[in-house]
Amino acid sequence: MLELSAPDFQIARLLIERGLGAIYLVGFLVGLRQFPALCGERGLEPAPRFLAVVPFLRAPSLFHLRYSDRLLRATAALGAVISALVVVGAVSAAPLPVTMLAWFVLWALYQSIVNVGGTFYGFGWETLLLEAGFLAIFLGNAATAPLWPVLLLFSWLAFRVEFGAGLIKLRGDSCWRDLSCMDHHHETQPMPNPLSWFAHRAPRAFHRLEAVGNHIAQLLLPFALFLPQPFASLAAVLMIATQLYLVVTGNYAWLNWVTVVALAAGLSDAALLGVVPALPAPGAVESAPVPFQAMALAVTVLVLALSYWPVRNMLSSRQRMNASFDPFHLVNTYGAFGSVTRSRYEVVVEATDAHALTADTVWREYEFKGKPGDPRRMPPQVAPYHLRLDWLMWFIPISPRYGEGWFVRFLVRLLEADRPTLRLLRSAPFADARPTFVRARLFLYRFTTWRERRETGGWWVREPVMEYVPPMRLRGAGEP
Repeated sequence: MLELSAPDFQIARLLIERGLGAIYLVGFLVGLRQFPALCGERGLEPAPRFLAVVPFLRAPSLFHLRYSDRLLRATAALGAVISALVVVGAVSAAPLPVTMLAWFVLWALYQSIVNVGGTFYGFGWETLLLEAGFLAIFLGNAATAPLWPVLLLFSWLAFRVEFGAGLIKLRGDSCWRDLSCMDHHHETQPMPNPLSWFAHRAPRAFHRLEAVGNHIAQLLLPFALFLPQPFASLAAVLMIATQLYLVVTGNYAWLNWVTVVALAAGLSDAALLGVVPALPAPGAVESAPVPFQAMALAVTVLVLALSYWPVRNMLSSRQRMNASFDPFHLVNTYGAFGSVTRSRYEVVVEATDAHALTADTVWREYEFKGKPGDPRRMPPQVAPYHLRLDWLMWFIPISPRYGEGWFVRFLVRLLEADRPTLRLLRSAPFADARPTFVRARLFLYRFTTWRERRETGGWWVREPVMEYVPPMRLRGAGEP
């Protein structure tokens, strides 16, 4: 049989498995803490309603057997435990069948959550994690050499993430072609972090350099992942550096980290030890059993066959961003920020305990955990943790359809002082007490200038634009 072992990529495999284990752990903890309020039995987009009308083959999930919030929490908790075992190395140290089973269970459990999560789980990094998690089933354990076809599939995944994003930018917003997109992006991105303000206030020449660097990293370097060593390792290092730059200047959940994990497949042990000599040298390993190698080859053929649709999409003038072409999300297409907004609008939700509304009514604001609210509050660092409600709140001013199925229900839950919903927020104006009215207003936000920052201590300047949802109150015990 053709020799498939790649014993000189053991450190790369270690980085992939521990990295994916950590990301899975974050994903399951997010589900444990947020899913019931967002998509549970009384959630904003209840999964039981979805399951009642969507068949298994359209959205594969164990919850087609039965859904309850208790089962969801048990599923997420089990996934978190197995993920933690991956991170500490217990799964890799197990016999090969046990290692494969652990990765398969992680993939099946997370797939079950994603596929019933509706709008709140409609992000590209969900399918990215599922695709990488499926490939991880065939990474092998610590006693066997990694297989080069599997490592090649991880590089192919990284290629599609980067090149797909590069193409959609080149075809999309003209600011990517005139190199001006980064003049706006740090300020208008979904959820800025503490360094976003400083990145936005960098000189314009630096923003031009950012745009050029993005094109190089996404349109040129991906091809070098398939060159002989050490060129593939050099390309992987440069692309990882660009991903880490995105990590420190914004909150993109685990999008960047899964990409870094996939790029690690291009790093040979020799290259890594040459840069970081303190790394422990890999020990001797055996060739994987022939049946396991045969399975890896079969999966490679399957992935390459399913890649027809993502490749066709990338080459199309009507390229879609972040789409799946099979219900199990085995091989997907990716892309990000094909267009960049020039102005930042935020929906601000307010409440009052007044029994009648007048011109003098005092309204108090709900504060979200991640999205901009109080102009004096420093943008927080939350990634790789994912605040799903905050992210969708960013989309609503861009296109109200993102909130069609759940935003009014969210306001109703605030009127009810629903505790699971309130736990999604940083603070509520009346704690656990019910307000009498809630409303939503649209504000225009911009980062302060250096002078404004020194004089006021604020990070943002905001001004009201319009009333987004007029004051509403509960009528009886039901929803309006």
